[in-house]
Amino acid sequence: MDFGTALFFALGFIIFAALWKGIKIVPQQQAWIVEKLGRFDRKLEPGMRFLIPFVEAVAYRHSLKEYAYDVQEQTAITRDNVTLVMDGVIYLRIIDPVQASYGVSDPVYAVTQLAQTTMRSEIGKLALDESFEERERLNANIVNAINEAAQTWGIQCMRYEIKDISPPATVLKAMELQVAAERQKRAHILESEASRQSRINIAEGEKQEVVLQSEGSMTDQINRARGEAEAILAVAEASAKGIELIAAAIRQQGGEDAVALKIAEKYVEAFGKLAQKGTTVLLPANASDAGGMVAQALAVFDTIRRPKGTV
Repeated sequence: MDFGTALFFALGFIIFAALWKGIKIVPQQQAWIVEKLGRFDRKLEPGMRFLIPFVEAVAYRHSLKEYAYDVQEQTAITRDNVTLVMDGVIYLRIIDPVQASYGVSDPVYAVTQLAQTTMRSEIGKLALDESFEERERLNANIVNAINEAAQTWGIQCMRYEIKDISPPATVLKAMELQVAAERQKRAHILESEASRQSRINIAEGEKQEVVLQSEGSMTDQINRARGEAEAILAVAEASAKGIELIAAAIRQQGGEDAVALKIAEKYVEAFGKLAQKGTTVLLPANASDAGGMVAQALAVFDTIRRPKGTV
């Protein structure tokens, strides 16, 4: 092989290597920044791309995926002057590869440092108890502050989460004592509520017992009164029935004579028992005349049965 042929093959190999070097394959979810003679030229999208060898070069490669970065432990002072040790995790995503390349030298480091300073600032606005209770609001405030400051960096903070908050040992012990006291307080309250409810239940039971007894007594009295009324009514009805039968018997033949005889017997019988009812006895003037007494009784009966208006 002569010198010309060798030179031809050498130049061909160099050209092929240069052309091969100019072929770039950009993976999915990545963005490459191309500089032309040291100056920004364009952004390469995913796929096969061609560069001019020795003129154009890939200066920055950025992943457009969301990444999580640990925020180192740091101390922060609350509003009530309690020192806390805190750490967290931050989730970032590059939204503008050009600004992420030329806006800041290290966007991830810049954002994590901003997250630490923002965390200390937000903790200083809260008291110790609020820092434990307001984690969600604290995380949201840190995300808003980071995104507001990192607008020119081409990077966005998706979310921020506080992993751990560690108060001093003395404060932790005081918090444990406070929690124990609060639990004892709730236990005493529950016990007193149970005792109060028990007394209320007993009083309600006694009240219902008295009400039921009074209702039973009232029902008994009503039943007794109703029974007595029914008995009186039955006696009256029997008396009326008896009187009706007596009147019917009197209207029959010989009935008046039988009644007169019965009255005379009762009168004599009553006079015979008169001395047995008491120590003082009032006797009629003709007490020895039994026939006169019977005649007087019959006169009374005749007066009663005689129609009114007759003499």
